[in-house]
Amino acid sequence: MTRPPLAFEVAAVANGEATDFTVTRNDGDERRYHLPGGDPLHYELFYEEIARDFGIRRPRQFDEVAPAPAEPPWRPLITANLSPRILAGYGDPAVLKADDGHWLVATSNDAPDAFPILHSTDLEHWQPVGFVFEAGRTPGWAAAGTQVADYWAPEMARVGNEYWLSYTARDSDNILSIGLAKSPHPAGPWIDNGAPLLGDSVIDSHISTVDGAPVLFWKRDTNSHWPRPLAGLLRDHPQLIDSLFDNEQDRRTAAFCAAVQPWANTRRPMERFFLMQPLIRAALANWSAVRDALRDSGLGATIVASMSTPILAQRLAPDGASLVGEPTVVLANDLDWEGHLIEGPWVTKQAGRYWLFYAGNDFTSPSYGIGVAVSDRLLGPYVKQPEPLLRSTPAWLAPGHASVAPGLDGRPQLFFHAFHPGTGGYNEFRALLTVGLEFGDDGVTLRDTITPSHAARA
Repeated sequence: MTRPPLAFEVAAVANGEATDFTVTRNDGDERRYHLPGGDPLHYELFYEEIARDFGIRRPRQFDEVAPAPAEPPWRPLITANLSPRILAGYGDPAVLKADDGHWLVATSNDAPDAFPILHSTDLEHWQPVGFVFEAGRTPGWAAAGTQVADYWAPEMARVGNEYWLSYTARDSDNILSIGLAKSPHPAGPWIDNGAPLLGDSVIDSHISTVDGAPVLFWKRDTNSHWPRPLAGLLRDHPQLIDSLFDNEQDRRTAAFCAAVQPWANTRRPMERFFLMQPLIRAALANWSAVRDALRDSGLGATIVASMSTPILAQRLAPDGASLVGEPTVVLANDLDWEGHLIEGPWVTKQAGRYWLFYAGNDFTSPSYGIGVAVSDRLLGPYVKQPEPLLRSTPAWLAPGHASVAPGLDGRPQLFFHAFHPGTGGYNEFRALLTVGLEFGDDGVTLRDTITPSHAARA
C-alpha cells in the first residue's frame, strides 16, 4: 500500500514575546516546542529542534566552500566591531571619497541608532563619528524601535554643494520605503525630506551622479512576496511538493513551511522571513525545477512573477524631494547563480562606459555574490558578466552589496561586506573588505590594492 505524502499540522499560541508550538505529523508523531522570542537566534534554535525531530532543512546550512585555484586579492579593512553602539557591523557598505578622506555608512537594521558613519584618512584606520539618525531622531514617517524598525542600505552622494543620503526604512504600515536626507557634510547633521521618495516594497537605493544630474536606482523587493504565498499554495495543493522538490529533506521542509504559513502571516515582517527561511533555502537549491514546475502547474504565475526582482532607475528632481519622469527597468535576475534576487546596485563610469555592480542570491547564504554588468548608456541596456565577480571563499562568506570609490592612489576600488566563516544572517556581524578594480574591453578584473595587509582591524 502506498504511504500518503508527509504532512504536518502546526498549532501556535503566543505568550507575550514567546510562542508555544505543537507540531503533529500525519503519522501521529506529535512534538511541542517553545520559542522564547522573535530574535534570529531563537528561530535558529527552534529550527534546529524541528530538523532533528522531523528531518527538514535548517535555515542556516553552510556547505564547505572549496578553495579557489588562487586566493582573491581582497583586503579586510574592518573585521571586528569598533563601537558598542554599532550592533551588526558594516553590512551594505557605501564608501564615498571626499576632500577630507573616505566616509563610510552602513546598514543598522533595528538598532536604536540608525546608520553608523565612519571616517578614514588612510583606508587603514576607521573612526566612528556618529550616526545619520541617532536614537530618538529617526524620521517621523519611519518605524523605530527594536524588532520594529529596519534601516537598510544608506548611500551618500555629493550633489552640488551638499550631500544627499538615500536609504531604506519601514513606514508606519511596515512597508519598505526609500527616503532621502541632506547635509552640508558627510558627518551631518542630516535633515530628512520628511516623507519617503518611494514606497510599496522597495529597497537598496543608489544615487548616481556620474552624468551630473542625480538619478536614483533601486530594487523592487518582490523576493519578500513569494515565500509565504508559495507555502500557502503548497498547503492548498500538497501534491505539488513532489514536483517542485527532488529530495526528501526539501519535501519535508516544504510540507512543514506550508503548515506553519498561517502563523507566519500574523507575525512581523522579519519573523515571517525567519519562519520561511528553510523554504527559501530549499527553493534555491532546486531553483530551475521550482520555477518550471510552478509554471507548468498553472497555479503559480503570480509567485513566479514575484521571483523576479527588477532594478529600476529614475531621475531625481533638482531639490531631491521627488522623482521626475518614468522609471526604467535596467536589470533583473536571469542567471542561475542569482537565484531569486539581485539587489544593491551601484553604478560607476570607467573607461567611457557604465558599470553596474550588484549582489545576487540569498544574503544569508554562501551562494551570495557580487556580479557586474556594463552598458554604453546609464539606463542600459546592460550586459552581465555570466559569472560572479566575487563569490565566497573559505575565509569570507557571502560577499555582497558593493560600492566603488577611488583608493589612495586614485584608482577605483570595490568596497563590500562579508561574513566570517560559519556565520551569516540578519543582525549578524558583517566585515568591511576592499579590492582593486581594472576595467577593460573584456570586462572587470580584480587587482591588488595598495592598502597593506596589516590594515585589518582585529
